[in-house]
Amino acid sequence: MRVLVACEYSGTVRDAFRALGHDAMSCDLLPTDAPGPHHVGDVRELLKERWDIVIAFPPCTYLCSSGMHWTVRGKRDPKLTEDALEFVRALLGADAPHIALENPVGAISTRIRKPDCVIHPWQFGHPESKTTCLWLKNLPALVPTNILQKPASGYWQNQCANGSQNKLGPSPDRWKLRSKTYQGIAEAMASQWSAFASSPPPIASHVPIAENLFAWGASNTTPIASVPAQATPKTTDGNSSKKTGRSTEYLLCEPDPYTMMMLLSRTR
Repeated sequence: MRVLVACEYSGTVRDAFRALGHDAMSCDLLPTDAPGPHHVGDVRELLKERWDIVIAFPPCTYLCSSGMHWTVRGKRDPKLTEDALEFVRALLGADAPHIALENPVGAISTRIRKPDCVIHPWQFGHPESKTTCLWLKNLPALVPTNILQKPASGYWQNQCANGSQNKLGPSPDRWKLRSKTYQGIAEAMASQWSAFASSPPPIASHVPIAENLFAWGASNTTPIASVPAQATPKTTDGNSSKKTGRSTEYLLCEPDPYTMMMLLSRTR
């Protein structure tokens, strides 16, 4: 399959797909840190091509909740967030059958829609905590592959003693280290999503409507002798059903229009 990994300079997710034999390419405004197929430029140039899977990691600087206080306090142009949201919409609206977009908790959740899946590195073999949201189109939620127990100290390796996520000290490369996808998560994306995207769709059932109606009646009533349609419940003594304590036999009736609509939808 052809896989486009948008906004990735590390090549981690790209190489995880390539290790499984897929034609994967990464794209970012920065050159790649690892040798491999990589496009330097705006990913929207590549979205015009045909891709089986698009996985995007748009920059969270103007989207994440931890940085939105600069915008709320008037210290940053709100248009930066609006532009970032438009970029997210372009990625989610790409003409590809399978799309995944990753970002922290932030403006995407409140301005576009809630995420379909929330994961942490410690669910995939890394002793670290990082709330990671995934917005998915025709892809399943990632299933944890190696859940780790929290250390006895009560803090993950990337957490300070006060529980904050900023254990890394200031450095020119800190933003790159914090934004890199964990290897365990990358491998889970590659194995689980490529298997899902390459599997044939389930064969739809084409049982005649009459058989569906019979199955519905058999599972929702106690069949008795054939009676006219739209019959009403009767007691064993032939009188109309009342709260008399006697057992009631329910006669098979034609479903109402709403039930008929639901049954028809099951056959498509």
